[in-house]
Amino acid sequence: MTDTTLHATHPRIATRLKRADGHLRHVIEMIEGGRPCVEIAQQLQAVERAIVNAKRELIHDHIDHCLETEAADIAEFRTISRYL
Repeated sequence: MTDTTLHATHPRIATRLKRADGHLRHVIEMIEGGRPCVEIAQQLQAVERAIVNAKRELIHDHIDHCLETEAADIAEFRTISRYL
């Protein structure tokens, strides 16, 4: 099953990822500016969490969407659930 439909959460997920992108750019500036490694690691942790949460929301939304539309494909559920 290939779903090219924009899900309701996609705009919100894109916004989250754009924010994470900006945050990551700031972390790169911190590295280039010689900021302490502890500060950099803390900020990288925040970027990582933002991406993990966006990924989780995308996968859960996809599964919910498939179940609501009865387009459930067990093989696809197995495939996408590996990314959780």
